Amino acid sequence: MIERGVCGWRGWLRTNPFFYLALAFFVGIVAGLGAVLFRRLISLMHNAFFFGHLSTKFDYLRHSAASAWGAGIIFAPVVGGLLVVWLVKTFAPEAKGHGVPEVMDAIYYHCGIIRPIVVLVKALASSINIGSGGSVGREGPIIQMGAAFGSSLAQWLRLKEWQRLGLIAAGAGAGIAATFNTPISGILFAVELILVEVSARTLVPVMIATGTATFVSRLFLGDFPSFIIPAQVISQTTHETVGAYGAYIILGVLVGGVGLLFTNSLYWAEDRFEQWFTNPYLRHALGMLGVGVTIYLMYLFSGHYYVEGVGYATVQDVLDGVLTNPGFLLILLLLKIAVFSVTLGSGGSGGVFSPALFVGAVFGALYAALSNHFLPNVGLNVVVAGALGMAGMVGASTGAAVTGAVMIFEMTNDYHIIIPLIVVSSLAFGMRRLVTRETIYTRKLIRRGHYIPEALHSSLYLMRPVEQFIESPLLRLKGGCTLADVQKLLRGRRQETPHILVLDGVKPVSVITAHRLRDLFLQGQPEVTLAELGSNDWVSVPADSQLYDLVARLRSCHCEIALLSRRGLLEHHEEVLAVVTVEDILNYASLPRSLLRPDAV
Repeated sequence: MIERGVCGWRGWLRTNPFFYLALAFFVGIVAGLGAVLFRRLISLMHNAFFFGHLSTKFDYLRHSAASAWGAGIIFAPVVGGLLVVWLVKTFAPEAKGHGVPEVMDAIYYHCGIIRPIVVLVKALASSINIGSGGSVGREGPIIQMGAAFGSSLAQWLRLKEWQRLGLIAAGAGAGIAATFNTPISGILFAVELILVEVSARTLVPVMIATGTATFVSRLFLGDFPSFIIPAQVISQTTHETVGAYGAYIILGVLVGGVGLLFTNSLYWAEDRFEQWFTNPYLRHALGMLGVGVTIYLMYLFSGHYYVEGVGYATVQDVLDGVLTNPGFLLILLLLKIAVFSVTLGSGGSGGVFSPALFVGAVFGALYAALSNHFLPNVGLNVVVAGALGMAGMVGASTGAAVTGAVMIFEMTNDYHIIIPLIVVSSLAFGMRRLVTRETIYTRKLIRRGHYIPEALHSSLYLMRPVEQFIESPLLRLKGGCTLADVQKLLRGRRQETPHILVLDGVKPVSVITAHRLRDLFLQGQPEVTLAELGSNDWVSVPADSQLYDLVARLRSCHCEIALLSRRGLLEHHEEVLAVVTVEDILNYASLPRSLLRPDAV
């Protein structure tokens, strides 16, 4: 009887829209307080590891004073790293790494279930890693903690799954908003990376949570941007020349390449550490020893630790126009990528946002310095280029291109920079996307076989007839033709590679898809006949079938090729209107690969 009563009031509450919005408000309060307390905790750990005293006072925009331990600071990251490994292994393995992938994994593969213990373990592990000198960010942990609280609250109240996922997005967006004092960016981050449904019922709670978290953060930390960008410098973008916009275009493309290097370096380091050292304690201790040596040598030769912790002081130096030497900027760029990759790749806990901002700012300043040296007439400002590089790196590495552009706009509070931001952020995103679909977040999940959709969908594409999206050309050839014959036939044509329908007389007997044909051309076997290469593993589907039906048919038959016909007959090749493959469907509808390839998950 008691349990029925509990279920009764919970059932009434979860159908009440005002109560759900009140929960979002509560999530925003907790996320805002969590961001404040987490920053205090990082300061506490930093002061303990670097100076041996307990204090929560620390200015992130100023470089840390010399450690009281002298050369002994080399071992501070090692001690912190050992504590992190113990916490993660003992209490919450999902607290390892940069946080956001685990939130996305929970949403798409665990119905939004995140264990409450993650909040505490993530806070402790990441604050120790950052405070002891590890080169990671605080945003990923705050996102994961906000999401974990939203999930835990929804689980306790037994809310519906869509409500649970909505509160997770609200907590994640609120975390970003509170830590950067950028409420609009918090909303956009949730939309671009976390939400699985964009509608009034999911978006309004996110807006409430992000606004509330920002307000709470301002109460304790003040209404200040995360970085101070001189307004008089940003206002110069009002009257940019054509040459300056040309420089921005090149900057966007180059930042996209740096974003790829940033991502690849992290996973290369992770693979090497796991390959070389099986013991997690030894693995992370050795990695953090390398970090400790690096930050000590930086202080010894430059007067500041520069690449330790979140690195906001170095970013602020760029935005103040202090760092302009191209050689030193290049050293900072390479060292930051290296120590960030080692910190996380060896088993650390922390975010990727701050390192991405650091690398983007430094690379932007480096690009401007070199540009002004070789092309002085362009007059590219180092500070402006640094700010644009920050937005581009966020877009290229995380995939949140709109978030990156709007975040820097919110920090500058100057509308004049918005067009350069759009140019650099979108081109950096496009450059990375041209090379790979994987972001620094999704690559971690894909490596464990968990594919994340690239887009949110309505039912529009799935309801359309298949014949409406036939794009790849179809070539009908006899089975006796060779690859050399096909190459001669296609030589000089500018159209895309066709699918080949292989015929025996007038009857279709096999198919060579465009994707396989390109591979065969590269393998170089010109005398092999098409009859030997074709696949007869297909399904026949009427051309007026809906895409939804085609997907279901391919899944049920475990096929990757469909022949579209007029009446479902295949006695004559003229009955075949087109060949459609899994790749065609994925490219057209931007569907998750796991939908058409269930064995890939």
